[in-house]
Amino acid sequence: MADHTLRAKLADAGSGILLFGITPPRLSTSPERIREITAATLARLSDLDVDGLALYDIDDESDRNPEERPFPYLPTLDPAGYHADYLDEWDRPAVIYRCVGKYPEAELRDWLRTADTERVLSVFVGASSKNKEVHTRLSQAQALRREVRPELLLGGVAITERPDEHLRLIAKQQAGCAYFISQVIYSADAAKSMVSDYFYACREQQLEPKPVLFTLSVCGSAKTLAFLKWLGVHVPRWLENSLRHADDTLAESYEQCLANARELAAFCRKLGMPFGFLVESVSIRKVEIEASVSLAREVSGLLGRNATADPAQ
Repeated sequence: MADHTLRAKLADAGSGILLFGITPPRLSTSPERIREITAATLARLSDLDVDGLALYDIDDESDRNPEERPFPYLPTLDPAGYHADYLDEWDRPAVIYRCVGKYPEAELRDWLRTADTERVLSVFVGASSKNKEVHTRLSQAQALRREVRPELLLGGVAITERPDEHLRLIAKQQAGCAYFISQVIYSADAAKSMVSDYFYACREQQLEPKPVLFTLSVCGSAKTLAFLKWLGVHVPRWLENSLRHADDTLAESYEQCLANARELAAFCRKLGMPFGFLVESVSIRKVEIEASVSLAREVSGLLGRNATADPAQ
């Protein structure tokens, strides 16, 4: 019944949801190498108690920030195609991200028609800036999904740094979003403020708040830290100092991700806000990939999902 677990939890505004997020292999990767990467990923995830896999859709976001991108933009496989062609052995649902501005409406329509809604959910992502030229706007994509495939469970992005984000969440909820997944979180305070604003705004409008999944991502180097900041992730100054001067940046960021997870879980439980986590692994460095898997295992234990997690780790 694993296919229905994630849908049921999200549709019923349940808590304790856990996803693992990855970026599909680069477009230039050979099919043989893609199969090797996929097999290694599935082997790492085989003993993790997660509800599903999130597959990111990568877009060139140079319009969001005029400064030089710390890592070059390298196109990756389309997440829907990667899921269909290489992830047959994955026995749980997949959340397919769609940067809707990349796709003409006809292409999105075709995908919506053919998506297996028992295995696939989606998150629609809008343009990275107001000035970006797009094929399809977020509002158009949301309307298209309502028309063509309303049974596809749809999620939206939450950016905790924006002061009016709770209003955006309510607008997305009214446009059909059943859950939200945050951008990477390094400031628990910003996340708590957004969730609190959203929860009480829903109460005022007599709406049921939808689950918010907080994205956790380990940071293994100063360059990765610079990239997070380039993307608009708020890293508190004290934490930036700690990461820059740590003997082991990866271990320091791991502990902070875990601390944020504990703080956010406790806050949401006290508030009565449905929540979960997405632990992402977007690095190609083995040590960072393994740290992401370990973090997902510990967060799973924090959520009370598995009895095998060692709370003393």
